[in-house]
Amino acid sequence: MTLLALGINHKTAPVALRERVAFGPESLELALNSLLSQPRVQSGVVLSTCNRTELYLSVEQQADLREQLVHWLCEYHQLQEEDVRKSLYWHQDNAAVSHLMRVASGLDSLVLGEPQILGQVKKAFADSQRGHSLNSELERMFQKTFSVAKRVRTETDIGANAVSVAFAACTLARQIFESLSDVNVLLVGAGETIELVARHLREHRVKNLMIANRTRERAELLAEEVGAEVIGLADIDSRLAEADIVISSTASPLPIIGKGMMERALKARRNQPMLLVDIAVPRDVEPEVGKLPNAYLYSVDDLQAIIEQNMAQRKAAALQAESIVVQECGEFMAWLRAQGAVDSIREYRTQANDIRAELESRALLALQQGADPQQVLQELAHKLTNRLIHSPTKSLQQAARDGDTERLQILRDSLGLE
Repeated sequence: MTLLALGINHKTAPVALRERVAFGPESLELALNSLLSQPRVQSGVVLSTCNRTELYLSVEQQADLREQLVHWLCEYHQLQEEDVRKSLYWHQDNAAVSHLMRVASGLDSLVLGEPQILGQVKKAFADSQRGHSLNSELERMFQKTFSVAKRVRTETDIGANAVSVAFAACTLARQIFESLSDVNVLLVGAGETIELVARHLREHRVKNLMIANRTRERAELLAEEVGAEVIGLADIDSRLAEADIVISSTASPLPIIGKGMMERALKARRNQPMLLVDIAVPRDVEPEVGKLPNAYLYSVDDLQAIIEQNMAQRKAAALQAESIVVQECGEFMAWLRAQGAVDSIREYRTQANDIRAELESRALLALQQGADPQQVLQELAHKLTNRLIHSPTKSLQQAARDGDTERLQILRDSLGLE
């Protein structure tokens, strides 16, 4: 039995190819059935995200197995092998286990330490279990991986610091306000970055959220998702004073919030402080706003400095995480190797029990026929000893005759000889 990992990811293939190799939720079961029907494939898990498609397999190893699996992948997606082959990577046994642990821990992600991948790996495992039985080695590999990823999250700071603009903006707000649940937040824009900001804020239980956007329809879709009020850009002047935090990211060529507008808002707030995070390029908030008392303005460059500092901290945490993966992978491989001895141990024990049962039966028969009990017992002990040490004795003699001192020492150790 061999463990394999075969796939492509954001490091090896452009998005155009990753899209063509991906397995959608609607086709996953069909793909698994097809994959598991391949010769020598015992069980498998398919992981498919926007950044990677990977097959984790337990197989009977053969020389041409790699070619067989590459052919299956390309045939299933109706792709030319030469278009895919150069982007594929292949890991076996220890390397496959280590790769899965690194993936689940966020060490192989586009954004180092991102937490979403663990949930995606768990879902892939659950989807592959549904209707398909995984053998114990592959199942144990995934269960071990989940505990490793949890340990990495618990014992390192790899996921503790913001490394996206949206997350950094929310982290900055949390640093300034003790609790976000009681503050009023105004989001200006409704693009991808503001969507991410809104979702982060919802996770932090922000109750009072306004979204101002040029197009109400787009803002209303986001507002419905996060429970926000929608206003127009023209309403910002009259509603700005309500906001304790303003986070803005639009494509406007001119500033949306000017110094005069901000002065009016601060006056209405009786100079209660306001945090403004301007993620837009060009800027949505006039730079002069940052000079006003009680207006704390941060630009995308300020956030980038936070991100770079946090990324450096994540890289330092990644070194600690890598050592955890190495340790845990070694423990799993030791367990896996021990499984290889299970059949031999079972066979050896069965052989010894058969010998014991045979000689015990003969001894009981002799007692029933009136033989001297002491003589029967001595004969049983003598024959049992001879039968049990016969094969080890032959192996010791052969190793000595061959001058194989290493094998001789291994035999002595296995027999408990000093």
